[in-house]
Amino acid sequence: MLVVGLTGGIGSGKTAVSNAFARLGVPIIDTDVLAREVVRPGQPALAEIAEQFGPQCLDATSALDRGYLRRVVFADPDLRERLEAILHPRIRQALRERLAALAAPYCLVVVPLLVEIGMATLVQRILVVDVPESVQVQRVMARDGVNETEARRVLAAQATRAQRLAAADDVIDNSSSDLAALAAQVAFLHQRYLALASTDCDIPAVTQP
Repeated sequence: MLVVGLTGGIGSGKTAVSNAFARLGVPIIDTDVLAREVVRPGQPALAEIAEQFGPQCLDATSALDRGYLRRVVFADPDLRERLEAILHPRIRQALRERLAALAAPYCLVVVPLLVEIGMATLVQRILVVDVPESVQVQRVMARDGVNETEARRVLAAQATRAQRLAAADDVIDNSSSDLAALAAQVAFLHQRYLALASTDCDIPAVTQP
């Protein structure tokens, strides 16, 4: 099975792209979903996070206070590394288990930090959802209700646009709000991935149909 890693910076529209692939019948594994699963109450990762970051990282129901933890780790790179050391090995293991259970020509693995955390070794091809940084900032501000400084702080913790594009095999331009154009790009790549999955030969990388 061909495993395509879907990535992109915050606010790039990874969910819109993965949903478009899902409508074509492509299996989707979202590592953000896996991350939430490994920190459910009762899971070892949650206990370790509480030990490392203190009881204030839990809400009144003893579940993870994701908003609090996000603010803390984005303000301190060392704390972010400590959190990643707890989460990433567990997410990788959960991903391997999900991949082993699939039977399809290809699947899409959504990994927001694919370039940053070295998960590229788990995929055969990297698809980047690309938008200008200015678009990312505006979308994050509108979506999360934060100011520009906070939005840019999140962007600064991720790979740069140039770094993601350098790692890409394929690129989807999602800078506009034209859903038909987005669907056309997804349909084009869907056919290419089906063709690639059915052969032993690589297909040249593309950016646009």
